[in-house]
Amino acid sequence: MYRATTYDIEVTAEPFYLEDRSDPDDSHYLWAYRITIANKSDQAVTLVARHWQITDARGKVEIVDGEGVVGEQPELEPGDSFQYTSGCPLSTPSGFMVGRYDMQARDGAVFSVDIPAFSLDTPQATPRVVN
Repeated sequence: MYRATTYDIEVTAEPFYLEDRSDPDDSHYLWAYRITIANKSDQAVTLVARHWQITDARGKVEIVDGEGVVGEQPELEPGDSFQYTSGCPLSTPSGFMVGRYDMQARDGAVFSVDIPAFSLDTPQATPRVVN
């Protein structure tokens, strides 16, 4: 499990390799990842946008930007959490992801929350430490 806290918003990430949906002979590797966003602040916030940087084992970088997550822009009251699962395909047996969520507080303030960097490794790959 990977964890980052920014402005009392805690983001945890848990990646897992989908061996049954991957085809290494065709250089197709698929991971799912579960994200939990916990509002530990004293005000309501809304997740308005996401920004991901996905890097494969060859160093190829893909940037993914968009509104909300999984088609939603969740609002989290103090003490609430929101969890979703998504996926990431790569053409290499390892890589990593890192990013941020753009949040808006009820008072109108806009700020970014870190998504912790996390490693995507097949069971055969040597796990790497991601800072």
